[in-house]
Amino acid sequence: MGKIAVCPGTFDPITYGHLDIILRGAKVFDEIYVCVLNNASKQPLFSVEERMDLIREVTKDIHNVKVDSFQGLLVDYAKKVNANAIIRGLRAVSDFEYEMQITSMNKVLYDELDTLFMMTKGKYSFLSSSIVKEVAKYNGDISDLVPEPVEKALKQKFNN
Repeated sequence: MGKIAVCPGTFDPITYGHLDIILRGAKVFDEIYVCVLNNASKQPLFSVEERMDLIREVTKDIHNVKVDSFQGLLVDYAKKVNANAIIRGLRAVSDFEYEMQITSMNKVLYDELDTLFMMTKGKYSFLSSSIVKEVAKYNGDISDLVPEPVEKALKQKFNN
C-alpha cells in the first residue's frame, strides 16, 4: 500500500491556492483524494457535483489525484480510503490555530492519521473562495485567482 492522503475542503470554488496545495501534495503522496465536504450547514454557490466536476477538470493532468465527496467525520473517510495523512493548506498564522484544533481532535479519533500542513505560495496567501466569489459577483477580474473553467462557471452563475 502506498502513501495516501486526503485533501478535504469545501472548494466553493477551487482556487489557484487550493490547486497549489494539491499539486505539491501530489509530489509527496502516491494518491491524493481531493474531497468535497458536503456540509448541510453551509450555503454553497455550487452543488457538490458541480464542485467535483470543476476539480476533476482542473486536476485532469495530475495522474494521482482522485476526486470524491464525503459527509460526516473526515477520519471515517480517511479510514475508508486507507489514507495515511490529511493535507491542509495554511494561508496565515490565523489558519494554524483553527487547523491545530481540528488536527488534535482527529488524532484523538484516529491516532494513525497524520496531518501535513503546507503553506500556500505567498501570492495566494490572501486568497479564499469567498473573496473570489465576491469579486466575480461584481464582474471583477478573477483570471489570476482561479483556473479558466472555474472563471467561466462563476461568470455563468452570476449572469443567470
